[in-house]
Amino acid sequence: MKERTAGSSRGALALVIGNTGKIGRRVVEGLSEKGHTVRKGSRKSDPPFDWGGQNTWDAALDGVTAAYISYAPDLAIPGATDAVRAFVERAVEQGVRRLVLLSGRGEAEAQACELLIQRPDIEWTVVRASWFCQNFSEGAFFDMVMAGEIALPAGEVGEPFIDADDIADVAVAAVSEDGHAGQVYEVTGPRLLTFAEAVDEIAQATGRTIRYVQIPPEAFTAGVAEMGLPQDIAWLLNYLFATVLDGRNAHLNDGVRRALDREPVDFAEYARRTAATGVWDVPS
Repeated sequence: MKERTAGSSRGALALVIGNTGKIGRRVVEGLSEKGHTVRKGSRKSDPPFDWGGQNTWDAALDGVTAAYISYAPDLAIPGATDAVRAFVERAVEQGVRRLVLLSGRGEAEAQACELLIQRPDIEWTVVRASWFCQNFSEGAFFDMVMAGEIALPAGEVGEPFIDADDIADVAVAAVSEDGHAGQVYEVTGPRLLTFAEAVDEIAQATGRTIRYVQIPPEAFTAGVAEMGLPQDIAWLLNYLFATVLDGRNAHLNDGVRRALDREPVDFAEYARRTAATGVWDVPS
């Protein structure tokens, strides 16, 4: 196993783009716990960072030596490739020498963005993730879990759900340690589950009756529209269920083990741990 050392000295400045997201806030916590100085990259940060406002980038990049890149809501969104290309160019010009990109598994648009950071003049790492377990507790499916019925257009295709803590741990290691440059870490959980099986794990962990209902794609599209979600989120959900869940991701990868020398968290452990926090409890 390749030896890894702390390549970014304590006090070195790391930019975390998307610090309010499920992964980004964990990356901030992880880097801070390891003694690194972190600059948060969001529209409400000081200085602010806005993907749609390139005039904010120079101040956000000032003095930064390493950056974690997350594009919200997803690299598959139209326009993401152009934005990432421009940001990478600007970051390298500003002296950033280590870039870590959060990418999406099975998304052609995301893989196009991955190529943009694979430059010979920097240390780059790609963290290519499958569906987050935390989508059920911190994301789009939370309200469905609370309602006791999760209705989605996903059938019998298995998905290796990955814990957000595992993704963040890999990203933190890539930002703060030597030995990860030039790596594409495709991170998955340790087993494949259908959405129905994942929901059953949550039901067992909570002791509640929670059922999974497979619905037609057109019904899901209509339901997303009725929820009043932002247009880009609605587009993304429809894209993911219509495109990515076709079996292309129904296999496991060893990204967590290669990056961290340990196994990824199983979905059942995620469900038990999350249930213990009470977040899925229904008020009596």
